[in-house]
Amino acid sequence: MKLSRQLPLNALRVFEAVARLSSFTKAGDELGMTQTAVSYQIKLLEEHLGERLFLRLPRRIEMTATGERLLPKVSEAFTLLQEAMSGAARGDDEILEIHSSPTFASQWLARTLGGFQLQHPNIAVRLLRGSTLTDFNRQTADVAIRVGRGPWPGLTCRELIRLAYTPILSPKLADTIGGVNEPADLLKLPWISHDDLRWRYWFQLAGLEAPPKSARRLDALGVLDLEAGAALAGHGVAMLSPFYVQDDLLSGRLIRPFDISWTDDNTYWLVYPQTRGNQPKIKAFETWLTATLEAEKAP
Repeated sequence: MKLSRQLPLNALRVFEAVARLSSFTKAGDELGMTQTAVSYQIKLLEEHLGERLFLRLPRRIEMTATGERLLPKVSEAFTLLQEAMSGAARGDDEILEIHSSPTFASQWLARTLGGFQLQHPNIAVRLLRGSTLTDFNRQTADVAIRVGRGPWPGLTCRELIRLAYTPILSPKLADTIGGVNEPADLLKLPWISHDDLRWRYWFQLAGLEAPPKSARRLDALGVLDLEAGAALAGHGVAMLSPFYVQDDLLSGRLIRPFDISWTDDNTYWLVYPQTRGNQPKIKAFETWLTATLEAEKAP
């Protein structure tokens, strides 16, 4: 039997729109149908199932338990169909759109993505920075790099890395006070920070009392790549992760005076919709990303 005869595809599409928009009228506007036509398609689907999908209440509709059970799989099915059509139209050349937290994008991902593109020359990469959480239903992102305490529902969430932080500064700034030889020397220098708490964590680990709030500081509003740039320019000491400034530490442009560090509670995650896990470009990026991070973490 043909699929079109087994399943009322038009009615399912109308059902998905009505359920998502909670309105027959809005669904009709989206689909270019009259409200009567929408009601007819829902009636056909209800007759096909032998169950009611919506309760028609005064000035609103309410989905029944049957409708709530049906909706997730119907939504997933139409998402897969849309991706299949999009993939067929693209052919062999694909675009992978990555949304990333700003510092991870500029301080690590941008400088390493060339390795991914060498392995996968048929995949063009579009990298966008942003501090807000990506909404995969409204934005064109394929994957995102998030910082937080996930996982998040409806998404495949792969833990990537948790970062350790320690004071980092330019050697020229250290020379202005005859060198930074003990943690207390940092109290003599300006800090690049908007958050005293990060410094209090570190000083406690170093065995010192929390520093006074009157200590001089340059505020970079917590944007870590700006803090790293200010530290390179010699404007102060930044509480940074060595992960983000490896090249500057190796070259001597920045120094890490002490091995003492604290680990952030937040985790970096690779996330994408669960329905997209089998897309070759996403699987390829996930494999490359995790392998590259593991190689950099290895001693």
